Amino acid sequence: MSNIVLGVTGSIAAYKAADLASQLTKAGHEVHCVMTPSAVEFITPLTLQVLSRHPVLVSLEDEKNSWKPGHIDLADNADLFLAAPLSANSLGNFAHGLAPDSLSSIYLALPRQTPVLLAPAMNGKMWDHPATQRNVARLKADGCHFIDPEEGDLACGYQGTGRLASFDTIMDSVKQVLAG
Repeated sequence: MSNIVLGVTGSIAAYKAADLASQLTKAGHEVHCVMTPSAVEFITPLTLQVLSRHPVLVSLEDEKNSWKPGHIDLADNADLFLAAPLSANSLGNFAHGLAPDSLSSIYLALPRQTPVLLAPAMNGKMWDHPATQRNVARLKADGCHFIDPEEGDLACGYQGTGRLASFDTIMDSVKQVLAG
């Protein structure tokens, strides 16, 4: 099957990445999880390591054990870059070419032909903000595929658009993007 880099960012929806990593692995994909430092506040790297059966990259400091930069190796070998959940902060980093963490560094190092699938999850006001929408438009213009957030109850207590898309929607999108 495919080699998938699964990016997990700082969102309450980060716990859903565990099921996603598990199901992608069960489907036969090689899943390499990369977490932003803020994602570690919501789910542990060990959880994703066990479910994906691969070490989890959280910091560029984690790469000290090898001569080859791990983030470059992951980018070079990815058949798909999937960020789920994608926070407004990481979305902005991608859109503006910033690389303050391992995940953003991998995104910037991807070969241009590697498909990128982004599944945002955030507060509805953040999702609707003009700056976020400009960043989404920029990433779409760059060729990124999006799985729009869903409407419903949000962790912050609001109702609105911002929930991470359903597991089935994400899995269907992965299949569709990998099929070309």
